Amino acid sequence: MLTIYGVYRSRASRTIWLANELGIAFKHVPVMQLYRLSPEAAKTTLHTKSPEFLKVNPNGHIPAIDDDGLVLNESLAINLYLAKKHGGPLAPANLAEDGQMGMWALWAAIEVEPHSIQVLYHRLGNKPEERDPKIAAAAIDALRAPFAVLDKTLAASGYIVGGR
Repeated sequence: MLTIYGVYRSRASRTIWLANELGIAFKHVPVMQLYRLSPEAAKTTLHTKSPEFLKVNPNGHIPAIDDDGLVLNESLAINLYLAKKHGGPLAPANLAEDGQMGMWALWAAIEVEPHSIQVLYHRLGNKPEERDPKIAAAAIDALRAPFAVLDKTLAASGYIVGGR
């Protein structure tokens, strides 16, 4: 059985979401990021630096999975693996689509996510006194070019890979 380690307020949400989309039965083991815990809570909560979790992922990051003995970490690698394993419309139909899926997954992580996180932190996530509207504005501006690429790709068929 698939076991997913992590919490919703992390990149583990990607893997939990995909597992639900694919209809995969899974066991969810909440693992909290250590930096989110008080010293007292860290004593009683399974977290990313807990010896028990470090046996699963020695890097001490979430998410991680154990799929019947295959242990993987890094959300993009996990999700590409699960999509390929379980097939259906979320899986690549051929080698070309596999390459495109990898490309777009990395594109999202490299071109979009860093700027999106800055917008999130500096508009909502950080304490008000730690928010910087100039950083949020610069991040929004930096997103214009990659989103133009995405818009152009979507204009062709409404999809980014495989017409589905």
